[in-house]
Amino acid sequence: MSLTVESVATQEEACRLSSFDSNVAWEIGNIIRTNVQQKFTRPVVIYIAHANSSQLLFFATSGPGTLPDNMHWVKRKEAVVLRWGCSTMRMRLTLQAKAKTLQEVYEMADPSIYAVHGGGFPVKVKGVEGIVGVIVVSGLAQEDDHSVIADGIQEYLARSS
Repeated sequence: MSLTVESVATQEEACRLSSFDSNVAWEIGNIIRTNVQQKFTRPVVIYIAHANSSQLLFFATSGPGTLPDNMHWVKRKEAVVLRWGCSTMRMRLTLQAKAKTLQEVYEMADPSIYAVHGGGFPVKVKGVEGIVGVIVVSGLAQEDDHSVIADGIQEYLARSS
């Protein structure tokens, strides 16, 4: 499926949870980790945190071979989700549609604290305005970083319904 701004926004809405706490983060994180281990040979970092405090709820690698650079990407993707409340993939596609960079659109002096590459995803809860958490995956191609998160949340929702 070719991703568009609209399809990613719809996907984010479809991934809205009924609740979110450390147990939910643990379950989603383990689903993502298992799926990555089964589908990819490259290792990833999986990071899940509360949005309001950045309290870490889940952190794991899918296997040996990740680098300190993965955590740099995690924090930069997390910053996008926290600032704009949408996935890094949606922000990337939005900027591409405008043929603009983050720096041009938001007139920022130092855009290096942000990464508009797929793999950062907002955690949203039904009946709650804004985001309550952030899920980030780093280590695969950006489309795959994004899709393993969305697929993992959808699998969690299917299991818990």
